[in-house]
Order: sequence, then structure tokens, then C-alpha cells
Amino acid sequence: MNELAEHIKKEAAGLDPIESLTLLSDIFHGEIIFSTSFGWEDQVITHMIFTNNLPIKIFTLETGRLFPETYYVWNRTMEIYGKPIHAYYPQHELLEQMVNAKGPNSFYESVDNRKECCGIRKIEPLKRALAGNKCWITGIRAEQSANRQHMENVEWDEQNQLVKFHPIYNWTLDEVKEYIKKYNIPYNTLHDRGFPSIGCAPCTRAVQSGEDFRAGRWWWEDQSKKECGLHEVKAS
Repeated sequence: MNELAEHIKKEAAGLDPIESLTLLSDIFHGEIIFSTSFGWEDQVITHMIFTNNLPIKIFTLETGRLFPETYYVWNRTMEIYGKPIHAYYPQHELLEQMVNAKGPNSFYESVDNRKECCGIRKIEPLKRALAGNKCWITGIRAEQSANRQHMENVEWDEQNQLVKFHPIYNWTLDEVKEYIKKYNIPYNTLHDRGFPSIGCAPCTRAVQSGEDFRAGRWWWEDQSKKECGLHEVKAS
């Protein structure tokens, strides 16, 4: 682990999520950012940041293919807290080239096509969002998937050259739901219809009882780590 990430891990040890976010917002003042996709976990962290007036910029990746329910909770969140959530869109030239050459749903045809679409709609905008920052906050939790159990709550992101911090990494889903209920936080109603992980509408379905958390993402692929590349997972 990078020395800076190791230092942050020690400094944040024993702190609750709000205390940790406050600490990091002081350490990385003006260079800390939180990515939200408006899922359960992200709404919890958004609430912590906004209600405590922490100087952490919140952004989302507007892929152009989100669910109507996602847009609703996005708008409702801004109405309730009265604070901005910054949108990063795909570069229109790259998007137009892909759609003109392969059509709007080429991601169903091959893994390479799906990764190309994720690259244009998510990875490239993420690079722009993270540029100039030194700390990236996420809503990742360990129990979300087997891959994510190999992470730590503080990491060094080699690809993006910054510290990544997952403030509710060790929370259970029940703890997340209880927090949302306690503070009456707006959340995506797709969660109530079997969507534990919510991404682009054409690429996300509800999961059945007993299925993996990520089973609803890119379900048509026979073999996949069920990650789009936003969060690189190191092999254990």
C-alpha cells in the first residue's frame, strides 16, 4: 500500500464514518471527491456529507442510459439538501462514433463491446471527475461481492493515483437500510423491487433470492467479474 494510504488508514482507525469523512476532508481540503450512483450506500454517504456541511464535492456519471427512478432520486436529493451534485457526461464525439458504427445496444453482442460502452460512458468521464483530486470516496461495502471482500476500507488507487476511502465498507445491508429509515433519506425504489445494484437500465435487472449481489449486472455474459472497471480489484 502507498505510504499516504497507509498513513490515512492509521489516522482513520477507530473513527466512525462521519469522523473519518471529516478527517479526510481536512487532510485533502479542496482535493477530495465522492462518486454517487444514487444507490442505498451512496445515499447514506451523501446524507453524511451534506448534513455535516463537509467540503467534499459530490459527482455522478450521467451515462445517458439511467433508470427513470434514478433520475427521480437524484432530483429529490438535490431538492432536500439544497446542494449541488455535479454530473459528468460522456464525450459526445466518442459516443456518437460508437453508436453510429455499432448501434445503441452493441453491448449485448460481445464482452468487448460492453467494455467499450462502459469505457466511453463511465471510465473516461470518471477520469475527468477525479482529475486534480487526491482522495476518492465511494460507497463500496465488503459484502457486496466476493471480489470486494478482498479490498480494504482505505486503498491506494494506482490507476488513478489517489487514495480511495470506503467509509461504510464494513456495514451490513441491514445497517444501511436502518440508517436510511432513521434519517428518512430518499432512496431508489428499484431496491424494493429486487435491484441491489443499479446501473444503466439496459444492463441491470432484478436478482432472484440466493443470487449474487452483482448477478443483475450484465447478466447475459457467461463469465465476468461483474465490474465495469470503475473499481479495479486486485487479485488476492
